[in-house]
Amino acid sequence: MSDAIRFEDKVVIVTGAGGGLGRAHALLFAKHGAKVVVNDLGGSTHGEGANASAADKVVAEIREAGGTAVANHDSVTDGDKIVQTALDTFGRIDVVVNNAGILRDKTFHKMEDADWDLVYKVHVEGAYKVTRAAWPHLREQNFGRVIFTSSTSGIYGNFGQSNYGMAKLGLYGLTRTLAIEGRKNNILVNAIAPTGGTRMTEGLIPPQVFEQLKPELVSPLVVYLGSATCQETSGLFEVGGGWIGKVRWERSLGAGFDPKAGFSPEDVAAQWQQICDFDGAAHPADNVEALKEMMANLQKYAL
Repeated sequence: MSDAIRFEDKVVIVTGAGGGLGRAHALLFAKHGAKVVVNDLGGSTHGEGANASAADKVVAEIREAGGTAVANHDSVTDGDKIVQTALDTFGRIDVVVNNAGILRDKTFHKMEDADWDLVYKVHVEGAYKVTRAAWPHLREQNFGRVIFTSSTSGIYGNFGQSNYGMAKLGLYGLTRTLAIEGRKNNILVNAIAPTGGTRMTEGLIPPQVFEQLKPELVSPLVVYLGSATCQETSGLFEVGGGWIGKVRWERSLGAGFDPKAGFSPEDVAAQWQQICDFDGAAHPADNVEALKEMMANLQKYAL
């Protein structure tokens, strides 16, 4: 049996924790001994309105089960206030789970600026604001875990979700960079692309499948990624229905052209099959590895 994962003396912020995935994350962190800041503005899935009862109910659940939690009702765009709640109540912050999100699905030709801007504001700016406010404290204590919530809609695209897909894949770009910057201070940063039966996905998933995609089947991964036991960083994980898989970039070996002599669009067309051939594909882990084939091509023609 593996060692127990515990969070005694650790403080965890979970945004959007008034229901769905966030609620499941908060309850499981608390069950494992964490002090939890349950953040939720209490708005609709479209980002309208506010209601303090959502976060309050989850805090009551945690306390009734013998755990420790405090509610925060601020918008994630006021991330400094959420972090301040953790500091004022518990004196520290160790884990940030950026979970809050909304949907404003429309096809691109019907997309209005308000639909684009609000999705960006909640998902990207909100996650930035909360994480940025927590970051100095994580650096100072030389420990931190940050989890961003991406989506398969960002990884693969999805009809009617250009705003949502943009935001969700953007968060993975933030994940990769913060993982590099945070490593020296033992701040590990990962992202999940969850599938769960929540109010945001109700009506989008067939009912018989929806019932099986319990949010609680996502939270064990999140709690593991938030633990000191986990040494993974910069990872992206699809998770749902009791299944977890890691996603990585794959790139073809491509085709090289003489950079001195130059090449034409017709030359590109002639090599298109080779450019798109994934036999023996590379899996770059960083910018240095990503440039490997290009640098080899430059060296080849430098002779």
